[in-house]
Amino acid sequence: MAFDTGLAVLVLGVAVWTLAAHDTFAAVIGFVTYGLLLALVWVRLAAPDVALTEAAIGSGVTGGLLLGASTRLRRAEIQAAGEKPGATLRFAAVVLCTLVSVGLAAIVLLLPEPAPTLAPQAAASMAATGLGNPVTAVLMAYRAIDTLLETVVLLLALVGIWSLAPDGVWGGFPGRRHQADSEGVLTFVAQLLVPTGILVGIYIFWVGSVAPGGEFQGATILAAMWILVMMAGLVDAPPVSRRWLRLLLIAGPAVFFAIGLAGFAIAGAFLAYPVDYAKLLIVTIEIPVTLSIAATLALLVAGPPERAPK
Repeated sequence: MAFDTGLAVLVLGVAVWTLAAHDTFAAVIGFVTYGLLLALVWVRLAAPDVALTEAAIGSGVTGGLLLGASTRLRRAEIQAAGEKPGATLRFAAVVLCTLVSVGLAAIVLLLPEPAPTLAPQAAASMAATGLGNPVTAVLMAYRAIDTLLETVVLLLALVGIWSLAPDGVWGGFPGRRHQADSEGVLTFVAQLLVPTGILVGIYIFWVGSVAPGGEFQGATILAAMWILVMMAGLVDAPPVSRRWLRLLLIAGPAVFFAIGLAGFAIAGAFLAYPVDYAKLLIVTIEIPVTLSIAATLALLVAGPPERAPK
């Protein structure tokens, strides 16, 4: 109880500090810290799958996106340092945040008894697919269409970011190109951490069928390793005009959709799996989906193309 109370107080304190921070970079660091603390909260609530997702996506990838945005906004912040939002705007923000907080609290406190659960659907999905992890079974069977749409939305988000680039640099390198500093700390960390991180990402993906993990969490770890080596200047992001890169980005959604369509012929419904081959088909979907998500997340953080390749 003492640990949980201290964790709750710390989460609230970091949240307030993040909202009150005047510097964008400091606010982003607070957001990342807040996400990691929330991962601990989910662990204490016996939800390790949600904890992995929060740490990898909610704090990791989202934090990387926000860090990239904060560096681009720093010049604008300096120019607008003397400007402050008006009282009306601040009051509206306070009212909106209060309404959202009250609404979320009401949803939690007014849940019916017993609370809604996906336990029956999870048990049925596990029996139908042969998977040992109820979360993966629900994601790939009971709500497989939602999972398919999530992969497509990520790809559409990347296309939207690339579309922000001027026509003259379309097909160029995503984001800024970094020069490696052989004596730098970031280079040392990248060389030391990336091989281990790749193994961890592959393990988190593979163990997802029987334990907490899966393609989204594993892909996020792989994306983080790619982002790290790009930031360290050890490798450049490939030009967006490369055909193999485009094939990698669409491979996951394409295979997912193709097997979904095959479900009409082999199981009588879209994204339905025959019992004898369900696990094999799900693994066949998850491998390209993991690679596609990893590439998409890494390129989302890199940003729109800036230079055409020479």
